[in-house]
Amino acid sequence: MRLFRLLLVVVCIGLWNSAGAEQPVELKSGDHIAICGDSITEQKIYSAYMETYFLACQPAAKLQSSQFGWGGETSWGFAERMENDVIPFESTVATMCYGMNDGGYSASNPEQIEKYRAALTEVVQTFKQAGVRQIVVGSPGPVDSDSFKGVWFHPITADEYNHTLADLTAAAQTVAEAEGVQFANLHAEGMRVMQAMKQKYGKEYYLFGDDGIHPREAGHLLMAHAMLKALGCDGNIGTITIDLEAAEATATDGHQVLNVQDGTVSLKSTRYPFCFTGDPAKPEATTGVIEFLPFNQELNRLTLVVSNIPADAKQVQVQWGKETKEFTREQLASGINLAAEFLNNPFSEPFHQVHEAVLRQQRYETPMMKDMLHSIPDWKRQGVDTDFDALVKELVSVDKALRKSAGESVVPVEHSIRITY
Repeated sequence: MRLFRLLLVVVCIGLWNSAGAEQPVELKSGDHIAICGDSITEQKIYSAYMETYFLACQPAAKLQSSQFGWGGETSWGFAERMENDVIPFESTVATMCYGMNDGGYSASNPEQIEKYRAALTEVVQTFKQAGVRQIVVGSPGPVDSDSFKGVWFHPITADEYNHTLADLTAAAQTVAEAEGVQFANLHAEGMRVMQAMKQKYGKEYYLFGDDGIHPREAGHLLMAHAMLKALGCDGNIGTITIDLEAAEATATDGHQVLNVQDGTVSLKSTRYPFCFTGDPAKPEATTGVIEFLPFNQELNRLTLVVSNIPADAKQVQVQWGKETKEFTREQLASGINLAAEFLNNPFSEPFHQVHEAVLRQQRYETPMMKDMLHSIPDWKRQGVDTDFDALVKELVSVDKALRKSAGESVVPVEHSIRITY
């Protein structure tokens, strides 16, 4: 009997450790990522950045994703609808970002925090039961320290509500650790970057929007960065190596050397760097925030290495597309990141076209989910006589076709790099 009890304890400990053990972080070929959240997700900005990254930058092959954002939603609201609205898509990976509404726009209180923790736990466990292999629990971001003035039903200061959101963040991290899934701390990173941007551009740089809640594009890039890192994306877009003395060049997967002549290397690439747009001083641009966000260093490395540059060459000019910049021999020998050095580059327009295809898909998904899928249980209760299973299959099929179209928008790009000195 004592031996039986000992074995039972060992088995229970093993099961507990298995449940709480952190998942391996790895996107796999063919994964479908469900991007879930409230109105911040329904804005279709960070979710579109993520999907465009999946398709163009290709951290794994043949990735697809769908966004399931719902304005005004809480974690417990999502827990109630996810079985009907999300599970039919048979996702293998899921991210979630809840907490902004869960805090009730009021001072932190233990009952609300516990309700949030319990709901997040239920969501994670429901995803696991549905076969979702990898899950990221994202914390709420902060509210803007200058533009947030509370909401009409709850006057509260930005400092007070950021305290509430910090408590919710701690609860989200507790859930992720207990369930052995990934955690993305959007609140701490958001606070850090917001302060840095305001210090440079002034307090009216509203990273988290005019209402202080809904981020502008710069804030959404921050969110995408945190989620992509939590998903294990390594950021290696490729390496192009040029030997000037031998007049030879090589390139890694996703890039093909077509020709090398007179210091110019012609290439064809099917893997893109992430591209940025806009006036860096504006929060609706993505070019400014990368000064304070390690997006290029961690997620967007298209490396150029140039060897055997003549010793008397003090400065070397690199022309890529319409832009030319100077570098030292040492910089080029150790490698420069083309994606960071040349924000306007030959991939800018093709990348934009992929992003537009992603937006067309995600703009379908919101009414599909809110107006159609979510209404099916009510229609059933009202006795509507139709083949609902066929309807669900048709809605999912249309989404799959749009996802396929978005993937096909990634076309080969021919470009050249010219080295002079």
